[in-house]
Amino acid sequence: MPIDQAPIRRILVTGVGANPGFGLTRSLQRLGHKVIATDANPLAPGLLLPDTLPWVTPRADDPDYPTAIAELCHELAVDAVVAGIENDVPPLVAMLPELAAIDVRLWLPDAESVRVCIDKTEFHDVLTAHGIETPRTYRPQEIDQVAEGTELVVKPRRGQGAQGVHFCQTREHARVLCELVPDALVQERVHGQEFTADCLVDRTGRASVILRRRDLVKAGLSAVSTTFHDPTVRARVEQTLTAVRAAGLSCVQGFITAQGTVTITELNVRIAGGFALAEAAGADLVGQMVNGLFGQPVDHDRLTYHPAKTSPTTSRPWPSATPPRSP
Repeated sequence: MPIDQAPIRRILVTGVGANPGFGLTRSLQRLGHKVIATDANPLAPGLLLPDTLPWVTPRADDPDYPTAIAELCHELAVDAVVAGIENDVPPLVAMLPELAAIDVRLWLPDAESVRVCIDKTEFHDVLTAHGIETPRTYRPQEIDQVAEGTELVVKPRRGQGAQGVHFCQTREHARVLCELVPDALVQERVHGQEFTADCLVDRTGRASVILRRRDLVKAGLSAVSTTFHDPTVRARVEQTLTAVRAAGLSCVQGFITAQGTVTITELNVRIAGGFALAEAAGADLVGQMVNGLFGQPVDHDRLTYHPAKTSPTTSRPWPSATPPRSP
């Protein structure tokens, strides 16, 4: 093997039915790695990608999920596991000792950090304690504290992918929505330029941040983005990463208001669905993630990027069919 050629790894990617896991699989393949593509849905598009090993697994909330993942890692000699959806992160964090015992790598924050990031109420409380601007957040029983005339968002406290998100104008409407949305919370709606930050935090705590404006958003997903530089936004994102003790890959979302305020709305403990634009703009996001995953230094010089790069970020060409298997 040439001295400058990285070793080929066998990497299991979960949640390949959604954009993050699907795109991550393709990026890892371009780097030469062998991907075991997994999803709980046998119709997930990522299970049909050519040159992968497709496997159907239980859902993350199924008691059999840890056993299925561990057996799959052992049977296929997996080197590492990377989560493509947040639902898979908590059980994988709990499996760290078990997977480490069979030499399978994971690169995730600690369990408390994961809990804070997934629970939007806890996330609000942590950011507020650190002086980071974030939307005012109310539990259903606190709706009477909302000022009349405030635009509101009702969403699941632990939701993902913009599922179950509703906008409303009155407290009465929000109260009804809280009865329909499971484990709901209410937030003040923020207007402005929406952005996503693709982030990689190395094992020393140093972060690289690639900023993308969300120019066209459909059903909560960024369809078209443009990279940009802004030291104020970058600093606020870095403060957020520090506040929640982020590690490895994550994506931060927020708004730049008309008054210039940078408001952080969420942090996802996974790669973003639109990360392909970060790579198209020059950032070696997945390559450096793999370095950190296997204990190598992250080269932050290779995570710099060009601004004003615009691209559709959710294109998904139909792959040729390969029947998925179950462990």
